[in-house]
Amino acid sequence: MAGHSKWANIQHRKKGQDAKRGKLFTKLIREITVAARLGGGDVDANPRLRAIVDKSLRANMTRDTVERAIKRGAGDNDGDNFDEIRYEGYGPGGVAVMVDCLTDNRNRTVAEVRHAFTKS
Repeated sequence: MAGHSKWANIQHRKKGQDAKRGKLFTKLIREITVAARLGGGDVDANPRLRAIVDKSLRANMTRDTVERAIKRGAGDNDGDNFDEIRYEGYGPGGVAVMVDCLTDNRNRTVAEVRHAFTKS
């Protein structure tokens, strides 16, 4: 097969797998940061943090990355300020809907949630 390269095939698969893994890790880091901010950075005293740390380690996230996220959330490092916000509204047919959001920008999130409610 002319032009056949095993690395070229691996590269395409790896690109997709790495993107999926990176997206998951970003979400987990955000959740760790918020849990550490709300309940403190001690894993033993904060059940929400303990649950998300266990989930992160099961997803093969390194312990160093988890510790940095906890430090950022506990206030030891400067980082993004993520807020946990709950919005309430009515969906199609008058059904009440509650939306829990994790955001670094309240104004952008309000606009997106409002757009979703008015669109339906």
